[in-house]
Formats: sequence, C-alpha cells, structure tokens
Amino acid sequence: MAASAGPEIERLIALLSKLPGLGPRSGRRAALALLKKRDTLLAPLAAAMADAQEKVRTCSVCGSLDVTDPCAVCADATRDGRLLCVVEEVGSVWAMERGGSFKGRYHVLGGLLSALDGVGPDSLRIGELVARVGGGEVAEVILALPATVDGQTTAHYIADRLAQTNVPVTMLARGVPVGGDLDWLDDGTIAQALRARRPA
Repeated sequence: MAASAGPEIERLIALLSKLPGLGPRSGRRAALALLKKRDTLLAPLAAAMADAQEKVRTCSVCGSLDVTDPCAVCADATRDGRLLCVVEEVGSVWAMERGGSFKGRYHVLGGLLSALDGVGPDSLRIGELVARVGGGEVAEVILALPATVDGQTTAHYIADRLAQTNVPVTMLARGVPVGGDLDWLDDGTIAQALRARRPA
C-alpha cells in the first residue's frame, strides 16, 4: 500500500488495484491522478459510478447490460431475431456493435467453461441459450467465442447441446485480418486461415 497514506487512500488504491489490467502500482498511479484532479476527475467519476450502480441492470433476455430491461438490442424490432450471436461477455457485444455489421440479437454466456477455474455449464447462461433456441424463432446460432482452449471447449459443448434443435450452429471465421501482413501473423492464425479458405 501507499506509504504514509491514510486508510481512505489505501482503500481507494486497493479497490482500483482489483480492476482488470491494474495492479498495485497502477492502482497507486490511478488513485494519485484521481486525487490530484478531484473536481475534473474524481467527483465526476464518483457520480458516474453511483449513477451506473443505480440504473444499469442485466437484460433478462440476452444477459447484456443496459438501463432498460429488455435492453435496447432485444427491444429493437428492426433486429433479425433469427440470427443469434453467442458471446462470452458484454464487452464482446460492444465490440460487435462497434463494427455495425451484425443486425441480429445476442446471448451473453457470462464466461467460458473452465475445469481449472471450476466453471461448469450450470455457472453459465447455457440453459437459457438452449431454451431461446428451442423457442422456434432462431434460425442460426453464431458462436463468437475466443480462439482459446476454453473458448473452443465452450463452443463444442454448446454445439452438442444444440444438436437436437436442428438449428445450424456456425462460428466466426478466423484467419488473416483485414490489412494484415502474413509475415506478422503467428503460425496458428495462418493455419486457421488455410483451413477456413474460400473461393476467390
């Protein structure tokens, strides 16, 4: 903790240090920056956090975060309810929406299967996914999960669970990124791009 800092500052540093990407040193730097700029940073941040704590809720349909339930995406009648994109966390929904090319709906799992971390199917929103797909409106499930061991394990488990619904389950293509140079890509990405090749 910070030398000669009061308990209030130490608590602030400890809480900031728990955020993803921050450790004790980064937590100290962030706390110092906030305290130096109380009027322009600390007070507005505290107000925004209190506002988020009060108003943001989890969508009962897809599991995303919004100030309304159902969320704006689920309530949007112009979205294609036949396309259901399954993602790990809410940040993936934001990434997909940033691209602006997907016009279907989402299902947030809330994590990935991980035997090492003790995360099983009951810890995720897989049951809700099966129920949504079994409802009859969904015509395709798109798995947009990470290209990691846990991501692939989760994808295979979901595909097995949805096999009985006869709804096609697809995965996002992986390979050479737009503007990518082969010399900079890792071996796994090149191998996946070769497997996922398509007609020119």
